[in-house]
Amino acid sequence: MTKTPLMPMATALWLVENTTLTFKQIANFCNMHEVEIQGIADGDVGKGIVAYNPIISGQLTREEIKLSSENENRPLNINLNDLEIKTEDKKIKKYVPLSKRQDKPDAALWLLKQHSKLKDSQIAKLVGITKNSVSSIRNKNYWNYNSLNAKDPVAMGLFSQKELINALEKADRRIKKEKKIKEKLDK
Repeated sequence: MTKTPLMPMATALWLVENTTLTFKQIANFCNMHEVEIQGIADGDVGKGIVAYNPIISGQLTREEIKLSSENENRPLNINLNDLEIKTEDKKIKKYVPLSKRQDKPDAALWLLKQHSKLKDSQIAKLVGITKNSVSSIRNKNYWNYNSLNAKDPVAMGLFSQKELINALEKADRRIKKEKKIKEKLDK
């Protein structure tokens, strides 16, 4: 079973900029099309995306990149070692600076675009805004919608990657459950 790296577009951008891998190798690793990788290399795709180093995150090793660079037919293999992410459970809401409060609608827009399977309530809980705000952003009638710029909330520090992964897994479980119920009703 092949796994997709975290933030595939940003990872592809880093691989294009920092390795001699072929577009096909990068495309297969990031689960993207070769034309998208060509667009990243040309600067047409991925403008404004910050490159994400898969070595630092433990998804790739330098040796893996070197072996695949030397043999263009060898695919990149993701490092499947599950990293243990230690975080302290914080039940107490802490003060959120004004600058981060202004980033919350941008983060909600990013989540709506990148992870459409998340419910409005999940996005509201992750980002820390009201469900009504998320709904109005989704429906494009948010009071300031035209000036919103989708920004990655994990990169901005609004919540951790682990919290996002947990929310996505919960959404996947909900979708599977809804499919089973629908199949039972259709029979």
